[in-house]
Amino acid sequence: MYVAVKGGEAAIANAHSLLADRRRGDRSVPALRLDQIVEQLALGVDRVMSEGSLYDRELAALAIVQARGDMIEAIFLVRAYRTTLPRFGYTKPIDTANMLVERRVSATYKDLPGGQLLGPTFDYTHRLLDPELAAGADVAEPLQRESEAQAMPRVSAILAREGLIEPDGEMPQDHVPGDITREPLEFPMARDIRLQALSRGDEGFLLALGYSTQRGYARNHPFVGEIRIGEVELELDVPELPFAVPLGTVRVTECQMVNQFKGSAKAPPQFTRGYGLVFGQSERKAMAMALCDRALRASELGEDVVAAAQDEEFVISHSDNVQATGFVEHLKLPHYVDFQAELDLVRRMRAEYEARENPAKVEEKREAAE
Repeated sequence: MYVAVKGGEAAIANAHSLLADRRRGDRSVPALRLDQIVEQLALGVDRVMSEGSLYDRELAALAIVQARGDMIEAIFLVRAYRTTLPRFGYTKPIDTANMLVERRVSATYKDLPGGQLLGPTFDYTHRLLDPELAAGADVAEPLQRESEAQAMPRVSAILAREGLIEPDGEMPQDHVPGDITREPLEFPMARDIRLQALSRGDEGFLLALGYSTQRGYARNHPFVGEIRIGEVELELDVPELPFAVPLGTVRVTECQMVNQFKGSAKAPPQFTRGYGLVFGQSERKAMAMALCDRALRASELGEDVVAAAQDEEFVISHSDNVQATGFVEHLKLPHYVDFQAELDLVRRMRAEYEARENPAKVEEKREAAE
């Protein structure tokens, strides 16, 4: 179709060579190692794992290097690799109540059972560039102390004791989890499918939608019930064994938003929930996800759907950054035939317009041509 394209495979091969050269950069500068990226660019690695739907730090670091730091390209690489992996089964639902917590904060209760843990956070930094980082200054070891094992009940459980928040809900015993990486999206969605899509949706897009709900485009006034970051254990039921087999741990960020709700004919006034859970440490993404989750429950709770963040098809169809990138960037590919067709159409329409608006001038051109 694109017979005008010249160069072909040789041009593409040369483009790949140039890309590899630019990726490597100045040869006098040491090449990046994957362990450096895993340890020192951990939040970028966490984002690639979360939106790439694959928990593997080294592969995420490799993707970041290969993509020259382009996060969406790195996410694309990880997703492509993920399609080659076999599926052995589903783990049991993780129990975040038993998380080995590294950070835990709440904006609703000052004094929580188990306490609040600030953990590693930018929240209290001054946002000033630190020249000492450029100089490679040594970093002091953090203070550590022995801590007693304390129960950390969720904030939602505290509210539930008074019946002030909607029930958590029970998963049906025969429920088979959906998998958006293997099955096409269908609307309307069950909430578990929707949460999957939000979990791997683009952080910036969900952040903007979550922000819109706070500015009045969905009347969503939330409180951060709790944010937890830490390690959770994965267990797999094996038919031959009478007990679940532990597979290891993963780090996750969980956010539970507490949202206002006036009640309805079927439900008394109570708080409702918005939920977010992502791989690694990414509380901004988890919070944005929780805001969007609550907004997308509008129909379920009998609320009017009046904003983009409440429109399930709009949010889910446009939150996937790999699909969005593919559709936008395909515009760079040759469209010569399509454009020539539209160019001919515009020329004919322009000629008809001139013949209608200025027939004398058209006649002069015809006579001159003869």
